[in-house]
Amino acid sequence: MKKLLYYFLLINFFPLFAQTLYFPPNNNSTWESISPASLGWNTGQLTTLQNLLLQKKTKAFIILKDGKIAVEWYFGAFNKDSLWYWASAGKTVTAFLIGKAQEEGLLKISEPSSKYLGKGWTIAPETKEDLITIRHQLTMTSGLNDGIGDDDCTLKSCLQYKTDAGTRWAYHNAAYTKLRDVIESAANTSENLYTYSRLTSKIGMNGSWFKSGYNYVFYSNARSMARFGLLALNNFVWDKEVLLSDQNYISEMTNTSQQLNKSYGYLWWLNGKGSYMLPKVQFVFNTNLIPNAPDDLIAALGKNDQKIYVVKSRGLVVIRMGDAADNSKLALSSFDNELWGEIIKVVDNSSSAAEQNTFPVEFKLEQNYPNPFNPETTISYTIQSDVKGETINVTLKVYDVLGREIATLVNEFKNPGSYNSQFSIRNSELPSGVYFYQLRAGSFTETKKLVLMK
Repeated sequence: MKKLLYYFLLINFFPLFAQTLYFPPNNNSTWESISPASLGWNTGQLTTLQNLLLQKKTKAFIILKDGKIAVEWYFGAFNKDSLWYWASAGKTVTAFLIGKAQEEGLLKISEPSSKYLGKGWTIAPETKEDLITIRHQLTMTSGLNDGIGDDDCTLKSCLQYKTDAGTRWAYHNAAYTKLRDVIESAANTSENLYTYSRLTSKIGMNGSWFKSGYNYVFYSNARSMARFGLLALNNFVWDKEVLLSDQNYISEMTNTSQQLNKSYGYLWWLNGKGSYMLPKVQFVFNTNLIPNAPDDLIAALGKNDQKIYVVKSRGLVVIRMGDAADNSKLALSSFDNELWGEIIKVVDNSSSAAEQNTFPVEFKLEQNYPNPFNPETTISYTIQSDVKGETINVTLKVYDVLGREIATLVNEFKNPGSYNSQFSIRNSELPSGVYFYQLRAGSFTETKKLVLMK
């Protein structure tokens, strides 16, 4: 009786806005659209957004508003039927499957991974291997060594002990990949069949896992990626069908899962947490994951800028497929913040209007993003206005620790307003280290530190 009541409450009252969401039918290509103009969006910024996506080697880009397609663009020969890889964005599908397997009583994420992988699945001492649970694999805290040269390698000889599970966050692909074996062992079926029966057939997705080296990579078309984002937007309820009812697991999956990297849940990336870590770097960055994006954004981030963004507060799902926007990155790249800077200009028309009609009342120099950086970082600053329309001489320069000028980014008269400048070290032999950037505007001067890490 309690279970029946739970499902009734879940379907009818949680989340409340679910009744206003649109879900495309599963058995055909129909998908309702809605015009950006009817949403009150700033349609004058759409061309700028589209040009950025084209410049950054995008193949597919979709924005859903409350489930309906507001923007759908394809570039080059790519179209709505083209298949593309998700890379590590597919980790979020695995997170869903693990949650489903736990809900079905096939496993518990608190159990040692060796229960499903067998004793000796690593070459760690047995007492250390026994510390590793499925939850540690979901949170990138297995304690296995990600610095062996090939962190994709899932051979037993590559899975080496570094520190006790739960004490170190490291984006270790091999430890994640072993979750596939956990699923297949627990469910006694293949990962592809389990994905089809519990997920893709339920929401009209296409897509399958394919082996690539040591990895298993999910491929689908762009609309299928958007369907998965819409499912996440509605707390894993598709229309009225509950695909994952364990709200505790969903909450843990989409919120801070440990205190080492506050911007990481169960294989989902999280905005608005004030600090984050990145693959390959044991360094905590003291800023939000994507400063230009809404704080409640959660994201599936894959190599070469495969993206699913979900923003519940705005009813938004945004997906991007394509080649690397700039240099190849495993998850987060500078493109995330650059892209959201343009998306916000489109979807937040009130902010755009305010920016066009309000002049700043103070000078301000922001911390560069990302920091540390390589090969490019963005420096944002604001020029004060006392009299509408005035201009002021502005310089923005970069110096080394000895005070020698490295680069002049800005040297011109500017109108009051907010600006972004790019500092790039491409085709430069500038060494790793600490540098300083200084803004001068009239009598105002401010200096901040940036770090180049090669």
